[in-house]
Amino acid sequence: MIEINKLVKRYGDFTAVKGIDLVVPRGELFGFLGPNGAGKTTTLRMMAGILKPTSGSIRVAGVDLIADPVAAKSKLGFIPDRPFIYEKLTGAEFLRFVAGLYDQKGEDVEHRARELLALFDLEEWRDELVESYSHGMRQKLIISSAFVHRPEVIIVDEPMVGLDPKAARILKDLFREYTHRGHTIIFSTHTLEVAESLCDRLAIIVQGEIKAYGTMTELREQLQGGEKGLEELFLRLTGEHAARDLVDVLDA
Repeated sequence: MIEINKLVKRYGDFTAVKGIDLVVPRGELFGFLGPNGAGKTTTLRMMAGILKPTSGSIRVAGVDLIADPVAAKSKLGFIPDRPFIYEKLTGAEFLRFVAGLYDQKGEDVEHRARELLALFDLEEWRDELVESYSHGMRQKLIISSAFVHRPEVIIVDEPMVGLDPKAARILKDLFREYTHRGHTIIFSTHTLEVAESLCDRLAIIVQGEIKAYGTMTELREQLQGGEKGLEELFLRLTGEHAARDLVDVLDA
């Protein structure tokens, strides 16, 4: 699980994240949504230990991320929005390398790597250099690397980018199965239909503050949304009146 208390991130005079409180328990698939520049990626990077908070606390599976970052990060998997891969490694070597960062090796790792590569149709490419992979193949490899050490918590920024429909469906099924086994997944996405259909609960962040938080039923109650879908609730909350703006452009 992830526990966040009064999390703040400032850049000079600008406050990107403004005192967020959040608890995501074991076994939950949690969606973290917001418009561009709202503080989503900043928050996710702090959760993953990539970015140091200005103040506040983060606990990963009961371990204080700031006080004991090595122990906390051993329980984490992270898929950033712009991942880096060592192109001079093969796909199999890259997964071994990532597992080794968590002090995992041997036949168990080899078995997991084979299974993950096969799941994402990369088995025939396992011994090819990553530099020969397409963008979509690289994304599949990065996703595989987040699962190879079986972390308790996985944090994902825009997981569906670059995936074909088959791979996207496999990933959604993998997310569901992983959380059903007691793990936690937190992900951000701009594809609201995916978030609505997939997530147990959601949070919507606007200008560095969480403005809504809960299940779809709870979001509708908070925003007095009746039976509206997530897209309508999101646009109402963020003040993005796309239809009005479109009319203004066409009538100009």
